[in-house]
Amino acid sequence: MRWVAGADEAGRGCLAGPLVAAAVLFDLERITPRDVRALGRLNDSKQCTEECREELYPIVMRTAVKVSVVSRCARRIDTRGLHRTNLDALRESLARVARPGVMCLSDGFPLGKDFPWPLRAVVDGDTKSAAIAAASILAKVTRDRFMRRADALYPGWDFASHVGYSTPEHRDAIRRLGVSPLHRMSFQSLAYQQLGFDSDPLCEPLPPELDPAALEVARLEDASEGVLQVVE
Repeated sequence: MRWVAGADEAGRGCLAGPLVAAAVLFDLERITPRDVRALGRLNDSKQCTEECREELYPIVMRTAVKVSVVSRCARRIDTRGLHRTNLDALRESLARVARPGVMCLSDGFPLGKDFPWPLRAVVDGDTKSAAIAAASILAKVTRDRFMRRADALYPGWDFASHVGYSTPEHRDAIRRLGVSPLHRMSFQSLAYQQLGFDSDPLCEPLPPELDPAALEVARLEDASEGVLQVVE
């Protein structure tokens, strides 16, 4: 086996912000001992520090033959459902890096029998496959950078700190301020159960005409919707 592609996502269990999926294609015949040493710290991105992820990001970009990063905004998640949106994003990212002779690996999720390339779902794949772990780094770093940009527009929710996940500080901010245009309103995420919500949010986002920052966030969301990058 020469070509291995791995895919993983970031943000699936978040209360706010996009879901980002990434895929990485490695040519095992081209990877050098130096590359192996450089990638030795790869693991599930959530187990790495932010500093470690930022250091690994350019290493993955340099070592991979091809990478793809796609994103699905909160509005898409609310419209289509979290699980379906997640699978679609993983499928698209993998399809964009696949090539003849490849073995595609996804982190835990079967992506359907109609996926056009050989595929294996690996449970805890981000701790077992370098390709999946590398994709995890790209997805996590890309999403965290997006959420830090969003924090400048909505500082009350402290998105730069928790990047949309269900932390005590984030839940407290929602109780105090309500929800922002970046928050997912469908409550498909299990994380929302921690808030004790039934079906209605604490408050609706302000309409754009009353909230100038909402227009800029919409532009951020639109910029993150679809394919963020395909690099060869």
